[in-house]
Amino acid sequence: MSRSFDNCLTGRGTIQLLLMMLMALNVADALPHPPTTAAAAPANNPPTAAYDNKFDNVDLDEILQQERLLNNYIKCLESTGPCTPDAKMLKEILPDAILTDCMKCTEKQKYGSEKVTRHLIDNRAQDWERLEKIYDPEGSYRIKYQESKNKDNDKDETVIVNVMEKAQGDS
Repeated sequence: MSRSFDNCLTGRGTIQLLLMMLMALNVADALPHPPTTAAAAPANNPPTAAYDNKFDNVDLDEILQQERLLNNYIKCLESTGPCTPDAKMLKEILPDAILTDCMKCTEKQKYGSEKVTRHLIDNRAQDWERLEKIYDPEGSYRIKYQESKNKDNDKDETVIVNVMEKAQGDS
């Protein structure tokens, strides 16, 4: 996962802060727009301040495994339910994180957002689609993730074929 994780950390729509996006999966047709953010910092002039790391140790596995918790995060992100302090922070910084390709994210935030995003895309596609309409309407993150996933699958198949050919040659 870490190999393809690094490949997915670039690009405008990577949604690096899906760690925070845990909170918004139940949006209806009339979706609210995320708050306006400042223009992206030029690539040669990276921001100096990182996002607050006080929620970096949230247990993402627990949230992803407990439907009630995950639904609450999703509802917060969709503005259809109340927000916990960490969900509120996520909701506030998510648009900027997407716009700036998570340049101000800590390593834990990047890892966490990747983990949550992949879980939503692979296991909760309808929730992901609603969040994508709000935070990544062009679907650029999903497209990059699918491309990365396909590359990983192709590599896995090549390894399996090579192992099988070697085994046949040894017999």
